[in-house]
Amino acid sequence: MEAVDSVVPEVGDRRAVHRSGLAFSTRMLVLQLAVVALVIILTAGVYGWLTYQRLSDEIGSKSLAVAQSLAVEEPIRKELGAVATADLIPGNSTLRTGPVQQLAEVLRDRTDALFVVVTDRSGLRWSHPNPAELGRPVSTSPDAALSGQEITVQETGTLGPSVRSKVPVWSADGRSIVGEVSVGFSTRDVLAGLQAAILPILGVAAVALTLGTAGTALLSRRLRTDTLGLEPAEIGELVQDQAVVLYGVDEGVLGIAEDGRVTICNGKARRLLGLAGTSGRTLAELGLPSRVLALLEPANADGNKSVQMMVNGSVLIMTARKVVRGRRKLGWVLMVRDRTDVEALSRQLDAVGALSTALRAQRHEFANRLHAVSGLLNVGRADEAASYLQATLKSGPLKYPVDFAGKLEDTYLQAFIGAKALRAAELGVPLRLGDATLITGTVSDPQNVTTVLGNLVDNAVAAAVRGACLDRWVEVELLSEDTTLHLTVADSGDGLQGVDPEAPFKEGYSTAGRMPGQDPERNPDQGPADWLEAGNAGQGEGLGLTLSRQIARSRGGDVWVISPGEPGGPGAVFCARLPRVLALNDERTRIEG
Repeated sequence: MEAVDSVVPEVGDRRAVHRSGLAFSTRMLVLQLAVVALVIILTAGVYGWLTYQRLSDEIGSKSLAVAQSLAVEEPIRKELGAVATADLIPGNSTLRTGPVQQLAEVLRDRTDALFVVVTDRSGLRWSHPNPAELGRPVSTSPDAALSGQEITVQETGTLGPSVRSKVPVWSADGRSIVGEVSVGFSTRDVLAGLQAAILPILGVAAVALTLGTAGTALLSRRLRTDTLGLEPAEIGELVQDQAVVLYGVDEGVLGIAEDGRVTICNGKARRLLGLAGTSGRTLAELGLPSRVLALLEPANADGNKSVQMMVNGSVLIMTARKVVRGRRKLGWVLMVRDRTDVEALSRQLDAVGALSTALRAQRHEFANRLHAVSGLLNVGRADEAASYLQATLKSGPLKYPVDFAGKLEDTYLQAFIGAKALRAAELGVPLRLGDATLITGTVSDPQNVTTVLGNLVDNAVAAAVRGACLDRWVEVELLSEDTTLHLTVADSGDGLQGVDPEAPFKEGYSTAGRMPGQDPERNPDQGPADWLEAGNAGQGEGLGLTLSRQIARSRGGDVWVISPGEPGGPGAVFCARLPRVLALNDERTRIEG
């Protein structure tokens, strides 16, 4: 197995399709920069407008103060009051040198005002920056001031737009209004003040735009890192693919991060491992064996290691694969496969294969017998041919190295025990049935019977081959009790001396290796004992007896050790009780009913 090199194999093709336009991170960068720029422009605009209004108000207050100070000057009130009483208007030349013009111009120069205009109650100018305008009516209405109001407005006169204040001039006795004073400052002064204030605004805006650009760039980079450079459409497709892979396959899948915590666990894995609440927890916290934890060690980075274990009565194979995208290590994928049914079926297939081999051999023997009968008939020795046929009928065409006469009524058990006997005979171990063997029903659950009986017989044959006793044998005793099958298996091996009787039933404990006929790499000239003594014993997976006990107990039965055996033989004796695996014969059922 190899480390997974990508999240999804087709991700490169999808990216080619989805990246016909700008990448999502680029679009996010442009959009965020546009938002930042828009906010800055709006903020600067509002701030500029407020600054403009503030400056206008300040200049208006200044113009009003200047106008008020001039309106109370005695020369102004005296000159305008005299004209109002005499109802006489001086000429332009007189006004140019008059005290009103002189005071107004001095005040205008002192305050840098655009104009300081004094009018009589008829609205004729008594002062103006342009002497030619003296004696002429003002360009803007003086009615508000002549009615006794003090106002500040923005208007456009002969000197251009300005912020101006108009106040009334009262007579010396304060009983009547004899004129008005209008003082104005050019709006260019307001804009000049705004220009001085706008530079800090632009500086702040530039800094804000720079920070926004840097923050957006960092955010886009972080987004690309967190999404592994994938576009939103690709992420959506990966979510769909994940759902299909995790919940559509017939295997358990666990996703494990680099820190060892479970991030993904599909329903199949939860059922097989009996897990609940896996998210954010480590495998050790979930109670999985140390052999599973060893799969995630750095030594297994190539992902070529798997373990087989028993969990909740099921045979599970667990394989870990390293997940890497580019140079970034993403974690592990732990695959969980249920091999319970496969293990049971493989043992049945072994028996069927052995039986078919025996049948092929017996077919040749049967053909030879037919040839012998044909030869006797051809030479006219009919009596001898008949005698030969009688002897053949008594012995039967199939000649197992075990006697079933009067002991087994079920044909399935006959075939299965016969196949095991043939395999044992090849290894030099006779297989025999015990004297107390008696089966009155038929097998209704061949799969479980095959698994339990096959495991016990295979272990017994291997123990006999390894044993020190040269007189090798295996004895099987079967006894029916209604629908319950009792079976006992003994052998001539060395037994379980110094071993806890419960140890053989623990997961990983192997009592037998593979049979020589099951090992494709065995030397054909190597005998069974030599093969086992060469170090091949103990290469079993340590699941046979564990699985057998689990099957028996799931039906209310059990598998246990009756006797650990004696040094030099006989060996250990195993017993099993399998309820509800037999069907009663029709006649017995009718009588008992």
